Amino acid sequence: MNLPHSVAEILKNHVTFQLESIDRMYLNVYVPALQYEGGVVRFFRSHRGQPIASSVLMEPMTKSFMAATERFAQEHAVPLIQFEKGQRKDEVMAEQLRHFDHSEGVVFIGKAQEKTPVFRTEKRRNPETGQRYPWIVRSTAMVNHYYWYCVDRDFGPFFLKFCSYFPYTAKLYLNGHEYAKCQLRQAGIPYQALDNGFASCADRERLQAVCEQLARISHQRSA
Repeated sequence: MNLPHSVAEILKNHVTFQLESIDRMYLNVYVPALQYEGGVVRFFRSHRGQPIASSVLMEPMTKSFMAATERFAQEHAVPLIQFEKGQRKDEVMAEQLRHFDHSEGVVFIGKAQEKTPVFRTEKRRNPETGQRYPWIVRSTAMVNHYYWYCVDRDFGPFFLKFCSYFPYTAKLYLNGHEYAKCQLRQAGIPYQALDNGFASCADRERLQAVCEQLARISHQRSA
């Protein structure tokens, strides 16, 4: 009669290849001074020279941002894809990559409406004079986001997600396994890839060193 083995025993007796690596990594891209109400007011008054800070001033900037993004896609023949509700974005990327014949560049730009923090203007009243005035407050809204899906020689596939509404925050997505695969290919080291990892590698020590190098860089940047 065979008794069930513990997970530790199975790993010890059957796992022949282990690797410690960063998997998926998200980096926030933003201007710190524009993440709070006072900073936004200061931006429009001091930087833009507007006597009154109001969300009305944001609309032309947003339209210009969206127009520039879509103009780039048109001028460079980059597919602009409207994501459907519930659609898996990584599957769209996989399909687009099959038709991408460059070593690096923008594969396609995806567009989706998502809920995000924004700044709005509400009317307040001066208790002494009764005069109404605009006031910047934090809120949320459904706005367009642009996903720039790209390929890099050193990092492989990645995407940069831009919010189209002021203050235009972004998120950068990288994959540590894809970075390692790129380094191995450039060094001419054979390996067997999984969908998101490795099944084997001809130089395991070099592969682990590459993964640790990326981890050190990421820790230094976040410190």
